[in-house]
Amino acid sequence: MKPEAIIKALEGALAELGVRVRYERGTFRGGRCTVDGRDVVVLNRLHPPEARLGVLAGVLRELPVDRLYLRPAVRDALEDAWAAADAGTAGEATVEDEAG
Repeated sequence: MKPEAIIKALEGALAELGVRVRYERGTFRGGRCTVDGRDVVVLNRLHPPEARLGVLAGVLRELPVDRLYLRPAVRDALEDAWAAADAGTAGEATVEDEAG
């Protein structure tokens, strides 16, 4: 699956968990916060899809994603992103984007 399709599926999973996803521009990586008492994930629209996928995977790692149905390809991509984060290889493209 293409990263954009995986991102859409992860956004749907977050919606099922009651978390809203917003896209903004700026000099930030992205992440989860609370706005007016609601959980919100803010993604940087200037970052490549792989960086956004990494942010979504990080947020979902903290939530009860095991109770949701995710297509096998989406679940595999999520687990790959978690493994990359554990190995310290996630977000390298993000660092280059922010430095340039």
